[in-house]
Amino acid sequence: MLNYFNIILFLMTPFLIIAGDRVTGKKFATRSEVIAQNGMATTSQPLATQVAIDILKKGGSAVDAAIAANAVLGLVEPVSCGIGGDLFAIVWDAETEKLYGLNASGRSPQNLTLQHFKDNGLDYIPYLGPLTVSVPGCVDGWFELHEKFGNMKMKEILQPAINYAQNGFPVSEVIAYQWQVGFDSRLKFPGFKETFGKNGKALQKGEIFTNPNLAVTLEKIAAGGKDVFYKGEIAEAIEIYMAQNGGFLTQKDMASHTSDWVEPVSTNYRGYDLWELPPNGQGIAALQILNILEEYDMKSFGFGSKKHIHHFVESKKLAYEDRAKFYADPAFNQIPVDQLISKEYAEKRKKLISNLSAKKYDAGDLQLENGDTIYLTVADKKGNMISLIQSNYGGFGSGMTPTNSGFCLQNRGQLFNLQEGHYNTYEPNKRPFHTIIPAFITKNGKPWLSFGVMGGAMQPQGHVQIILNLIDFGMNLQEAGDAPRIRHTGSSQPTGEKMTDGGILNLEFGFGEEVIRDLDKMGHQVKFNTGGYGGYQAIMWDEKNKVYFGASESRKDGQAAGY
Repeated sequence: MLNYFNIILFLMTPFLIIAGDRVTGKKFATRSEVIAQNGMATTSQPLATQVAIDILKKGGSAVDAAIAANAVLGLVEPVSCGIGGDLFAIVWDAETEKLYGLNASGRSPQNLTLQHFKDNGLDYIPYLGPLTVSVPGCVDGWFELHEKFGNMKMKEILQPAINYAQNGFPVSEVIAYQWQVGFDSRLKFPGFKETFGKNGKALQKGEIFTNPNLAVTLEKIAAGGKDVFYKGEIAEAIEIYMAQNGGFLTQKDMASHTSDWVEPVSTNYRGYDLWELPPNGQGIAALQILNILEEYDMKSFGFGSKKHIHHFVESKKLAYEDRAKFYADPAFNQIPVDQLISKEYAEKRKKLISNLSAKKYDAGDLQLENGDTIYLTVADKKGNMISLIQSNYGGFGSGMTPTNSGFCLQNRGQLFNLQEGHYNTYEPNKRPFHTIIPAFITKNGKPWLSFGVMGGAMQPQGHVQIILNLIDFGMNLQEAGDAPRIRHTGSSQPTGEKMTDGGILNLEFGFGEEVIRDLDKMGHQVKFNTGGYGGYQAIMWDEKNKVYFGASESRKDGQAAGY
């Protein structure tokens, strides 16, 4: 049962911390939307946003600006992203009036087998270290995007990141906090402390961080293209480092990597088409949740009501049961995507929801909850828009830092399971289940919204909440991100191997006392915590006024800017 003393403190806190009273909009809004005619960029760090705007002003495309911003983020937010990780993107091309999807995620080492884990008595892949490393797909993703939609030279695009890496930048507040959280657990891995520490310690807010090795790496990529990374001296350095430190990733794995252009998939929600990428990512979970929720009159329920929260959470549970079972690399499985995202399937699943009580469900393995990520979106004056997400997976990734490289390799392989016969069972040269998902919304075949909500298993939940806030609850673009969020997590048994109970309903400040009490009576295990609710960025196109609206996450260090 709930501790009502904690509830009182929980409910009082927002009123104690409000710093000012806005004359427009919702009471929880932190600031106005940014509105501009010629271009817009929104990222999780202001320096990256400003670099993107600079590229746009020089005549670069939305994709050019997004690559430049991503490169800067790999330096200024190395906890969450970098060239040692993977990338996904959805691009609206104004010339062809079409959406393009890119899956730039890497595959597992060809020489690492399931038997190796069995021989070492492992039930799960460790969170850190060499066994978690898969091929980093980010750099190949940059070049695929650039070849198709770029118009500036890659050297000019990467130069701002190179300059900041050489000359330094002051670490921002939230990133400094995350730096502290992820630092100590990775000190045992060679190269990590030297690359990401200052006097052997994590960087503090306002301290100047330089990464000259990353500057050199980016200069090599700018001059030599992706081959220097996947077939040349960087790939060779990665192989040597991994071999010296118990790893399996080789130059052959790097050289055989390819990204895939894929068709985004969608569902229509009250006249708006939400587009996601198909598995190995989890984007279709958002489509599944929306298909179920469309059957309810969410607008009449009202934001923050018990009906709103209960039906959202129960719909999420049903989608995440399928997520745990089916979402994996389609090259190794026949994944029934069309069935899962169909309205007919949603109608059957909806019948399993009780209006009166919370249900138990099977959400799969505990590691499916994790992730640290950046999301950014950019739009240019020609009407091109890109929704891009990029990640190391779990803060600084695996901790494996190739010698003199300036970056960590991701630990995305930790998301495989070791259960034979499962869709997401570890196999060589296979893509793992992926948490990072970009999103895009069209209306009547025209672009409307490019957006994302980073943060592990929060991401599909976040996508749905933004859409409900905009379409059902009438919020503007910034309010939709500022509104108190819900995060349902898999298990109330943190030591359990599987998540098979009713889970935990985590709420941010701002939900009513009666609502919390009623949810508790319905069987929801309500908890209150700080953090874990994702990071949101968005750009909306106003067809009538021919302007872009931008919004950035108030829970992060980010910035939306236009010109």
